[in-house]
Amino acid sequence: MKPSTLLLLFLFFVSVSPLALAQKKWQDLTTVEDICTYMPGTMKKMLDQFDLDRPGMEKVKQAHAKGDLVQACKELLAYYRNGNTASYLRKTQPGTSTKTIADADTVLNYVFYVQNVRGQVPLLADGHRDWHYQGPNNDKEWAWLSNRHTQLGEVYNAYMETGNPKYAQYMDGFLRDFIIKSMPYPAAKSSTPVWRGLEVAARVKTWSRIFYGMINSPYFSPATQLLVLSSMPDHAHYNRYFHAGNNWLTMEISALATAATNFPEYKQADEWLTYAIATMTESMKGQVYPDGIQTELTSHYHNVSLANFELFKEICDRANRPLPDFFNQTIVSMYDYIARAVRPDGYRILNNDGDRGSDRELLLKAAQKYNKPEWAYLASNGQSGTKPAQGPSYFFPWAGQLVSRSGYEAQAHWSYFDIGPWGSGHQHNDKLHLSVSAYGRDLLVDAGRFAYTGEVAQKFRPYATGSAGHNLVLIDGNGQNPGPKLADAPLDRSHFKITPDYDYATNRFASFKNVEGTASHTRALLYVRGEFWVVVDRISTDRPRTIETLWHWHPDCLVTQDGTIVKTTNPKGNLAVIPVSNQTMDIRFVKGQEQPEIQGWYSPEYNVYMPNTATIYRASIPRDQTIVWLLMPSEGVTPTVQAKVLSENEREVQVEVTTKGKTRKLVVPYAESGGVSVGK
Repeated sequence: MKPSTLLLLFLFFVSVSPLALAQKKWQDLTTVEDICTYMPGTMKKMLDQFDLDRPGMEKVKQAHAKGDLVQACKELLAYYRNGNTASYLRKTQPGTSTKTIADADTVLNYVFYVQNVRGQVPLLADGHRDWHYQGPNNDKEWAWLSNRHTQLGEVYNAYMETGNPKYAQYMDGFLRDFIIKSMPYPAAKSSTPVWRGLEVAARVKTWSRIFYGMINSPYFSPATQLLVLSSMPDHAHYNRYFHAGNNWLTMEISALATAATNFPEYKQADEWLTYAIATMTESMKGQVYPDGIQTELTSHYHNVSLANFELFKEICDRANRPLPDFFNQTIVSMYDYIARAVRPDGYRILNNDGDRGSDRELLLKAAQKYNKPEWAYLASNGQSGTKPAQGPSYFFPWAGQLVSRSGYEAQAHWSYFDIGPWGSGHQHNDKLHLSVSAYGRDLLVDAGRFAYTGEVAQKFRPYATGSAGHNLVLIDGNGQNPGPKLADAPLDRSHFKITPDYDYATNRFASFKNVEGTASHTRALLYVRGEFWVVVDRISTDRPRTIETLWHWHPDCLVTQDGTIVKTTNPKGNLAVIPVSNQTMDIRFVKGQEQPEIQGWYSPEYNVYMPNTATIYRASIPRDQTIVWLLMPSEGVTPTVQAKVLSENEREVQVEVTTKGKTRKLVVPYAESGGVSVGK
């Protein structure tokens, strides 16, 4: 070939290669040259985010000063490959194999399980996935949670376990797809699936693991690595300037601290961490009551906040940034609440917007970490650890929660009685609700949360948040209005009393929806340890009313009626609800009802629900009225019980209960713990 021909070919390729590269499909961008040609503005902006005077960044600075974008980006990646930033996330690459993990293989087809719902993210005409896809039920929550990239963490774990290149290649393509499609960053508070705060926060944590864990992988392309570095400051900016409060704040601010400490090379990293420490510590003061309970008053989000407070402490410890003593003590207090509220089977309270998840392993790990053997005792039914000096029942005066137990064994009685404020978020209108478990079985239950958005929420959400899904009293068919969000002070001792023989708590609620005139409900609970519960409902009214007392049973319970008594006939673990007063009441059983209103449904987890039996006692009252209930637990057949009201007045009711050859005369005051007596 003539030299002139070679020269022409050379000039041709020099002139057309940039254009051809610029038209390259985003799926094929793998090299530094690719991404710098395809997205030069993004790469220049990325470099401007870094402190190039930082030790180790000299070569990046030199190339940047020369205007050599490609070389500057190559030197930046070399800095990360050869450095020791975030050493705790750096991993030795696994040996190559063809091993597979079934759950991860499902994700490789963009099939995600989000809150128990399976959906496949569709492909758009431009080759990107539809990151706004709302799942098969057209649920915004599905879209939001799928953008947290927890599924990517599952694939990362599979790669580290198997070394199968397909998992690494999937992560590379996934991140390149998402980051390019997510542009431009809106730099404004958003509720979109891609740029909502919780999703932004979750991605920071997952991407950090993948970036450092895969930095030396041949399957994690330089183009994708640079895209992660270009997007991370946007994520930090969002968490810095557009974070919310309550448990959202704990997630978003812990993510800001994650970005600041995992990527300290960014110019703003120190300011991010300083702001995060000030914001998180101040939030903890207002977000956790002195008795250790997060102010949303749902055990589920209590755990969410605790996990992020603890993560934040770990981040600051690694960065040698000390936190105030109260921060560390509050973490311990939050764990202490979980330990003292846990059911005998290791599961947490199901209250407000929460799920009935297990806290056993969480507590056993925390007991070892914080040297709290009493937590291990509570979580293991006394099989390990040290018996608590106080207990087995506990009252939390700021949250207004009484947790009663007969003991610590797996078959113990357990109840949860709510007499506190409404809560700062995720609230249900459920004041004076009571849940009961005994002999290893849930008996009286809260309805749960069902779902927040989508078809399930449209159907069940009002029931979940309203009074009708809880064990309390409706007045003229109406439930409660929202109450005060926060407690200004703890409940004083007139509201509760715990002794070796009994537990007592009481409070009053007086705001009902659409109720004319004045009406209030006072409920006093007396638990005689190891024997039974007495519930006293005092209705004060300025006119005749119709009242309905609701008792919701766990779906596994076999529920029958024996006269005015409603009881379970399970093989093991039973409860009888016995009206002790003389009022005439109609008794109705409802299960799985949809019309004329939702009633008789139970949701132990998000998007999981099933019918359960609701027993409704209905009575017409002409004036103020006191209704007394005896809740009698039994391992097997309900024992013979005789119960009657001996007397009542404006202050208290006296009740006599005879069972198993023992008679007790009980005094249950409506509003003063000092007047309680259980007799002998």
